[in-house]
Amino acid sequence: MGYLAALLGAHGVEATPLARDADRPNLLARILGRGEAPPLLLTGHVDVVTTAGQGWRHPPFGAEEHDGFVWGRGALDMKGGVAMLVAAFLRRHVEGPPPPGDVMLCLVVDEEAGGDAGARFLVEAHAERFAGVRYAIGEFGGFTVHLGGRRFTPIQVAEKQPCRLAVTFRGAGGHGALARAGSESAAARLARAVLRLERSRLPVHVTDPARRMIGAVADALPVPSRLALRALLVPALTDRALDLLGPRGAAFDPLLHHTATPTVLAAGAMESINVVPSEATLWLDGRVLPGFGAEDLVRELHPVLGASADVEVLRFDPGPPAPDMGLFGCLTAVLSEMHPETTPVPLLLAASTDARHFARLGIQTYGFLPMPLPPDFDFSATIHAADERVPVGAVEFGAEALDRLLGRFGAESP
Repeated sequence: MGYLAALLGAHGVEATPLARDADRPNLLARILGRGEAPPLLLTGHVDVVTTAGQGWRHPPFGAEEHDGFVWGRGALDMKGGVAMLVAAFLRRHVEGPPPPGDVMLCLVVDEEAGGDAGARFLVEAHAERFAGVRYAIGEFGGFTVHLGGRRFTPIQVAEKQPCRLAVTFRGAGGHGALARAGSESAAARLARAVLRLERSRLPVHVTDPARRMIGAVADALPVPSRLALRALLVPALTDRALDLLGPRGAAFDPLLHHTATPTVLAAGAMESINVVPSEATLWLDGRVLPGFGAEDLVRELHPVLGASADVEVLRFDPGPPAPDMGLFGCLTAVLSEMHPETTPVPLLLAASTDARHFARLGIQTYGFLPMPLPPDFDFSATIHAADERVPVGAVEFGAEALDRLLGRFGAESP
């Protein structure tokens, strides 16, 4: 973050550090506009996830360029995006002309861990600094998706809500040498629950953001593919249609169901390896569709986890309300100018971002980091994985697209 503060300062922009933790400051900077539009917020996070246990072809923190890509942890999520935002912000400041309204740049430190020291802290402790902001630009959309021989660019307008759960199983404990086959141990109950989660879908829910997204994609495809996608929007047909679509339907599956993914399992202790534990705990990364709450996920999980499971909600962050699509036309116009071969569509994100925190101030965040990607590049399988990388040309394209947005964002249509 110190590098970014110095970079902004070198171009005459004062960056204000705002920190919950002194060693991890967030940065907030502002350039003045013509006063013809409300302020626009550009926001991105500089923290990244771990590389532990991953085998990389190039150093994950080297930011080395190979084969036309910049390789490294965060290249996609979201240091590449931060580079676009900062480049567009500084270009507009240095080269002009002034934007229609003020532009705020907010760089945060804690998105991957929930945002408590980042966006959530800023919203709770420094809300006055965001007065008048209606729209924000940040992650996660803008990347190219190839489907049915067509190119699409999803622009994020909605997202699922994070819900962390701890599930406790209890059963017969005792001596490890005397355990009997078929005994209802806590570990066995946990294991069976994990298998049921792996093999089960939770009930179908077709929300308005999913209907809007899938409908827009379907409308741009030939008739056979259009009908297959439209079937996803009929709850009685959804799961069958997903199965028929196979790998092509994988991206749509979590947009039509609540999900709960096992991430941490614990039972017993190494120092007591000869003891059958009477308690085992499973932690779940739950994701709840817009318009639903943690209680809806818990209710749907009970038949899968088993009657003996004790489910505790550790944390639930309510997501943004129904999306305000006011800026969507302006974003699609920028894409149509620069990348006419693509079809922009609204995106319901299966994950979550800092948008949920800024929504508490009435700010609608659009995931708009335009990145044209080649057909053989699997975006979703590259983020948070080994060999994360971004095409150099995509970063340059995104910076240009964002600069064009900064020149016109007051012209949005309702």
